[in-house]
Amino acid sequence: MSNKARPYIFYGQTQSLCDECLAVVPAKILFQNDNVYYQKRCAEHGVQKTLVSTDIPYFKRCKDYLKPGDMPSRFQTEINRGCPHDCGLCPDHEQHSCLALFEIIDECNMHCPVCFANSAPGKGNPRSMADIEKMLDTLLQSEQQPDLVQVSGGEPTLHPQVMDILRRLKASPIRHLMLNTNGIRIARDSAFVAELATLKPGFEVYLQFDSLKAEALQNIRGQDMRRIRQQALEHLEAHNISTTLVCVIRKGVNDDEIGEIIRFARQWRCVRGVTFQPVQDAGRNAGDTPAHRITLSEIRTRIIEADNPFGDADMIPLPCHPENISIGYGIKLGDEVVPVTGLLPREELLQGVDNTITFEKSAGLKDAFLKLFSLDACSERTTDNLQTMLCCLPRIESAGLTYDNVFRIVIMAFMDKYDFDLGSVKRSCTHFVEPDGKIYPFDTWNLFYREKSRATE
Repeated sequence: MSNKARPYIFYGQTQSLCDECLAVVPAKILFQNDNVYYQKRCAEHGVQKTLVSTDIPYFKRCKDYLKPGDMPSRFQTEINRGCPHDCGLCPDHEQHSCLALFEIIDECNMHCPVCFANSAPGKGNPRSMADIEKMLDTLLQSEQQPDLVQVSGGEPTLHPQVMDILRRLKASPIRHLMLNTNGIRIARDSAFVAELATLKPGFEVYLQFDSLKAEALQNIRGQDMRRIRQQALEHLEAHNISTTLVCVIRKGVNDDEIGEIIRFARQWRCVRGVTFQPVQDAGRNAGDTPAHRITLSEIRTRIIEADNPFGDADMIPLPCHPENISIGYGIKLGDEVVPVTGLLPREELLQGVDNTITFEKSAGLKDAFLKLFSLDACSERTTDNLQTMLCCLPRIESAGLTYDNVFRIVIMAFMDKYDFDLGSVKRSCTHFVEPDGKIYPFDTWNLFYREKSRATE
């Protein structure tokens, strides 16, 4: 009998994708050298090994934050071939649309090397108002009162009817509306910014902002955008339009700036926080060198180790999609940001027996937590949920708290062919709404459906 031990700990089994053919394949979850790997086996292309986390304790912790999924009111397709081939959404999906995206145009005034949508000058394809109505009808049938909708592209500000689209969505039951933009028009067209300001409250700009350095911006966006970003922020600040800075992170390019970007964001009255997105192997970035891949755990570690108020207790898994989204809330009090997440005693936050969030001493605290730490709470609703939670834990004066006082950090990782996990994609809560009457999870849309859908338009 052999006493040889394997050089890893076998943690479990999942289903992932073959790096070569994108077939659904079995994958072992391995703990080795303080990292988490998927070891995948494809009948045609053999064994592949992918790094999925650099923090084993946090990887395990994500499982403790699972909560029952909130179901959409309507599914659009039937289960036929099985996940991920029946989007969207099919009854096998376990989470509603916390964040719904409307891509209103494929045209862009940039040619970013990392663009997951493969947008570029000359792509065109503006959606008609009839298309927008179909998309809105699909979403309202699924969500009835959607919490968070993001208008995107391409570059949505190039759409000739962008304001008509924003006003139409604003007049619907959508609670919070976002505009995802590279900021060029906002920097150059002050009259347009004044029009955007009329959409307040319940409106936010999701501003592309990857780096403070020219070299990194050239690598990620193909041009130095520093002046544009500064001018855009100045115009948004003048109208106090709620803004989230959105940073695509590439290892070895801008991951050393994470703490500096957080400090920069805190200087602006209009900025409600920063969202970090590990670069996704999709669109124009497909086939990028694995050396540029970075995991959620690596970004989270850089946040914790940087000179900012958010520590390990403050950056927690988002309960609706814990493996792929980490979030931390703070309150801006003058020049200071006081993290809120860490105020929750861990023993009251988690009960490991049933892997659900429980607050035995305070049902109100439990309810406030679940409402606050969901992606659809990244809006003005955050204020009410924060006030409720702080009343349960009265360590900060919550009277007079407004959305201007909110500062959040989000890490949002979208799965690609390397780290795809079938169980996790069923919990995906960031979805694309299309004129074909379907709703697609972000991850499967970019991997399986986008190219096919655009080819038929």
